[in-house]
Amino acid sequence: MAGKVVVNGVLSREPGVRIDPFRDDVVVDGQKVAFSVQKTHIYLVFHKPVQTVTTASDPQGRPTVFDLLPSDIPRQGLFTVGRLDFYSEGLLLFTDDGELTHRLTHPSTHVPKIYHVLVRGQVGEDTLAAMGQGMRLAEGELLAPVAATVLHRESPDRTLLSLRLIQGVNRQIRRMCRDLGLTLLRLVRVAQGPIELGDLPRGTFRPLTLEEVSALRAAAGLGPVPNASNPPSSASPSRDDRRPQATPPRAPRNHPRRASSQSSVKTDYQKTKK
Repeated sequence: MAGKVVVNGVLSREPGVRIDPFRDDVVVDGQKVAFSVQKTHIYLVFHKPVQTVTTASDPQGRPTVFDLLPSDIPRQGLFTVGRLDFYSEGLLLFTDDGELTHRLTHPSTHVPKIYHVLVRGQVGEDTLAAMGQGMRLAEGELLAPVAATVLHRESPDRTLLSLRLIQGVNRQIRRMCRDLGLTLLRLVRVAQGPIELGDLPRGTFRPLTLEEVSALRAAAGLGPVPNASNPPSSASPSRDDRRPQATPPRAPRNHPRRASSQSSVKTDYQKTKK
């Protein structure tokens, strides 16, 4: 060899020794080698179904969103960006970009999230105004104003609302509806910052495009995009996708991946009318 090579303090006498540029310390002839290799990150958008928890494991044995990801998606260091509760559904981001996860979930970062909320009964202007002014919950928490609009009235006794939140208060929408005397029938997150759910079928995911990652990081106040890697292209069977979407169809930017096969979820607009 042309010079002495020391890997992690051990003299290497054999050519072709494999190293990890992110973890290993390499010295050649007394000079430390600086690798200009950038770690890649994974960015996924997932359509969470109801009756799943947003954790890696559950002590009660309930299915988790990680159970629905195909086994070829790396789990190490993979986070969900925020949560959706057991009976909520819709857009959920996955990434191993810890800086982005921290920024998006920090209380000081007000990246908006949009929800479509189906409630029982008619919703008047006074109710919309109460949300828009900023409510104080029964537990005493003061909420930031929530932009609330009526999308359409499903029937004389059902109204579909659009709510735009900039906070991450636990079960905020359900508690708001409770305090306003509204019975919540369905809750779907349809957007988080610049990322939209579109017509991504429930129980499936797709990688974010480079443009989406750039826009998301910019919304979180972060700089240039680190290298983003796409997950493997093989697909696993999908969950049942018959339940209608809560937002008008919109072509996804990438082909969605199918998640692990599970039994179909039994709550939808048809079921709530019973």
